[in-house]
Amino acid sequence: MVQILVVEDNRSTAKLMKIILEQAGYDVLLAENGLVALNKMDTHHIDLIVLDIMMPEMDGLEFTTLIRNTNNNIPILMVTARHLPLDKQQGFLAGTDDYMVKPVDEDEMILRIKALLRRAKISSEHQLHVGKVTLHYDSLTVTREQDVQSLPQKEFYLLYKLLSYPNKIFTRIQLMDEIWGLDSESTDLTVNVHINRLRKRFSEYPEFDLVAIRGIGYKAVKHVD
Repeated sequence: MVQILVVEDNRSTAKLMKIILEQAGYDVLLAENGLVALNKMDTHHIDLIVLDIMMPEMDGLEFTTLIRNTNNNIPILMVTARHLPLDKQQGFLAGTDDYMVKPVDEDEMILRIKALLRRAKISSEHQLHVGKVTLHYDSLTVTREQDVQSLPQKEFYLLYKLLSYPNKIFTRIQLMDEIWGLDSESTDLTVNVHINRLRKRFSEYPEFDLVAIRGIGYKAVKHVD
């Protein structure tokens, strides 16, 4: 069973999260700060971490930075009362995979956790399968039966991202930040250019489409289970 570590110094909040996650079918461990969480990780297998930012001893940003500096790619979801854009930027720069502001919608949190776990599984396998199509992360290639296409890095990452979360709408800014980086000098029009190239490359592939959401961004629509 999937085991989740909840790192939260407020006991009432931690207990509530434990109940919610256990009802969703997960095993849950609790830690009141980053230092305790590190000790729990030494003695338990953890599949995903849900943590607050503001905690004593070691806060969520310090903890996440430390984890990422050891090349640990465990999925991390920050759930915090800090809601300003700068707070979110700091969270993502530290290495969190997702960020939610309290009070959270319980159903949305569960959906985000499922998506992070799915992504972690895909990442560990370094392959993504969509019907007859396979995306090979290490070689940046896409294969369909005898057809093999090698993609430029950014095009591959963009396609991989969209197909990893079918039907999820990503804004152009979100895609720019994740694939090109927060410090990139490219504009969000770069995303449009890459999407158009991908559409041309895979116009004959019936397994998926890349759909523009007017005024917002893009999503991938899969036509196979």
